[in-house]
Amino acid sequence: MTSDKFNRRDVLRKGGAAGVGLWAAAHGLPAFAQDKPEEELPQGAAGKLTVIHRTEYFEAAQNLFRDTVTKFAAANNAQLDISTTNPESFGDFLGKMSAAVKAGNPPDLAYTSTVSIPQMHLLGLLEDVNDVVEDAIKRYGNVMRGINAESIGKIDGRWVAVPFIANTTGAFFRGDKLAEKGIDVSTLNTWEERREAALAISDPDNGFYGWGLTVNQSGDGWGVASAILNAFGGHFTDESGTKVEFDSPETIAAYEFVRETYDRNGKYAAMLPPGVESWGDISNNEAWLAGSVGYTHNAFSLYAASKRDNNPVFPHTVLVPQPRANNGDHRNGGAVGGWLTIFKGAPNVDLAKKLALDLLDPANFTPMSAVAGGLFMPAYENLWTEELLSADSNYAIIKEQVDIEDPFIGPSWPAKPAAQIDAIRAQGVLEQSMGNVIAGRMTPEEAVKDAHNKIVQIFEEGGIM
Repeated sequence: MTSDKFNRRDVLRKGGAAGVGLWAAAHGLPAFAQDKPEEELPQGAAGKLTVIHRTEYFEAAQNLFRDTVTKFAAANNAQLDISTTNPESFGDFLGKMSAAVKAGNPPDLAYTSTVSIPQMHLLGLLEDVNDVVEDAIKRYGNVMRGINAESIGKIDGRWVAVPFIANTTGAFFRGDKLAEKGIDVSTLNTWEERREAALAISDPDNGFYGWGLTVNQSGDGWGVASAILNAFGGHFTDESGTKVEFDSPETIAAYEFVRETYDRNGKYAAMLPPGVESWGDISNNEAWLAGSVGYTHNAFSLYAASKRDNNPVFPHTVLVPQPRANNGDHRNGGAVGGWLTIFKGAPNVDLAKKLALDLLDPANFTPMSAVAGGLFMPAYENLWTEELLSADSNYAIIKEQVDIEDPFIGPSWPAKPAAQIDAIRAQGVLEQSMGNVIAGRMTPEEAVKDAHNKIVQIFEEGGIM
């Protein structure tokens, strides 16, 4: 992978506290704000199984995860130190983990969704887990082909992280609003078609706005901005991931689309919610659940929350595929929604590997998945049981997405995911440059050229070019 060419010092400098949420943004996963002070990284020790794991959207799933780990530790006569937290709680997660690995006392196992696997591998933080994944495949079937797991977690032919859960980003329309205007949702395939539909269903006088999407610097903003960029044929690099090709007619066309869409004095002004230009990750969730927007993209937390709370919008929520590219190519597929990583030199590597397989055991995994509203889906073919699929009618739709034969690779397209692409995300280059266009500070041409130069600088500092 091209990530091996990226400078370690640059990853630490650019990928610390500001860049820890890289993959959450790319895959539309829920990110949870932490208001408390930075935490100290738990220290591993021989005979004490040390586990850190993300906060789950549904407490029931989290409790089941912790119960599984607790029972495993007891069955193996190990003390347990388990922390329910997120990597961003530690501040400079990569820096602190690097120091812990160097000191020989890192945690044994982490379950995360917001840390770049290529960056952790580049920094020498990860144990080889090829034997674990191969064993999991023998037991539970192949890794779901639609989640691009090998492109991210298998480096130089070896697995460095264990795919734990599969996920996909949902695109949601208000079906009732479309029906009122006589619009057939199946005809809305491209960004342009969905923009026109969003305008048609808008009723700003009554507080309803069709367009619930932002390109502001945030997890959701990155997802929308990069999807529009790629749909128009724009991309950051060539297929090798080493040559910057951002400044192109296709990228400029994508920026022109953004300029038109968010022009408060233009054709589409009526569909724009107040403040959408500065929305954060939770803003579209709040607007959707309040019934004030008609189209948005989000993790399945949006769907799950409306179902859990019996929200009036739930029965009118229509799940649609991702918008197609302008040339007709699909942009469907899923992602690894959570990875299990074992840290280099951890005191209990063998025990951590056993735990990873125990967490994947359907006796443990299926109950967690069934109560998580689509956020905790299997990453292995044979874990998609009839019991699980019967828990929610939309689980079959998620399965289709994560089983796509030729899934879209994501924002790194046409290159494979790599540390240098993560660095672009960490710097917010794309969202900031689109913001310059929306605010009228730059023309699309000027903003694209400026962003291109910034990407080149990032690559030069990282030793890519």
